[in-house]
Amino acid sequence: MKVFRWVYVILGILIFLCLGTVYSWSIFRKPLEEALKLSSTQSGLPFMVFLAFYALLMPFGGKLIDRYHPRNVLIFGGVLVGLGWILSSWAKNIWFLVFTYGIIAGSGVGIAYGVPISVVSRWFYDKKGLALGVLLSGFGLSPFITAPIAKRLIDMNGVFTTFKILGVAFLIIVILLALPFKFPDELKVEKTEDGISITPMEMLKTSKFYALWFCFMVATLVGLMIIGITGPVGEDIIKIDSKKIAIFISVFSAFNGIGRPSFGWLTDLLSPIRVISLSYVLIILSAILFITFKEGSVVLFIVSFALFWMNFGGWLAIAPALTSKFLEAGSIAKIMVLFLRLMVLVL
Repeated sequence: MKVFRWVYVILGILIFLCLGTVYSWSIFRKPLEEALKLSSTQSGLPFMVFLAFYALLMPFGGKLIDRYHPRNVLIFGGVLVGLGWILSSWAKNIWFLVFTYGIIAGSGVGIAYGVPISVVSRWFYDKKGLALGVLLSGFGLSPFITAPIAKRLIDMNGVFTTFKILGVAFLIIVILLALPFKFPDELKVEKTEDGISITPMEMLKTSKFYALWFCFMVATLVGLMIIGITGPVGEDIIKIDSKKIAIFISVFSAFNGIGRPSFGWLTDLLSPIRVISLSYVLIILSAILFITFKEGSVVLFIVSFALFWMNFGGWLAIAPALTSKFLEAGSIAKIMVLFLRLMVLVL
């Protein structure tokens, strides 16, 4: 049984590789700008709407998991994802693309995202941090794998045919991989540190939740900002060639993926305060290296940004793993929704 449960992690990684293709959107922007005569601002709209609906539909997905079988929820989300990508192949203007890719596909990812997390968290009651970290590495590593595939397809078939090819592929892959997903028949009741099982709403009344949420917010905001300036800093300050920057970003994406199982594993071994402290020490170290940058500081650039990207990925494993220590087994998807809701209010 303990060996079999890793099947859910492997299937979840493959599903997240499909769902995480949204982070390869930069590959689509230039071809779309040329095909639809768009500005750079306009070409970013589908991506922004996608992320918004991805976050907003997670509460709906969490409720569906409670009412219906996780397999059915995952299939429903997969159908929306595939349909959104396929319909995008007929886009004649940016607003059609915002609807098909942004709203439909984004909603599908929001609905499907919590299912593998919820299922794996129940199966791995004893190694939750490691399992969730490995699982979530699929989302972080997705651009590393899907961006080159998308680029090749666009070069060979054009951007709109690529939407259709990927949409059909995602539709088939997610539906097939969703079929084995189920909760274990006998759930091991999880306890808090005081030995008392609590619900998400009860969690909101504790100081631990808000302390963890604040740390999560700070770390992820830092990570998102760093990801956004990686290219400009490398080119404008360090004076690295744009082609080499693309290679470095691929390497940093790998560190983003590695950070998830690494920090997830640490949450199983160390106390919450030690894991959080380690992450912030690494972030501070990265910031110190950052302020010493000058032209030609390639090694410092690589070390600093690799640590930044790794910590950003790590917090996407730290937050659900540490939260699950305080919640009953089935609540991890719900609490991630609460994290996202509070972050939306802050942003």
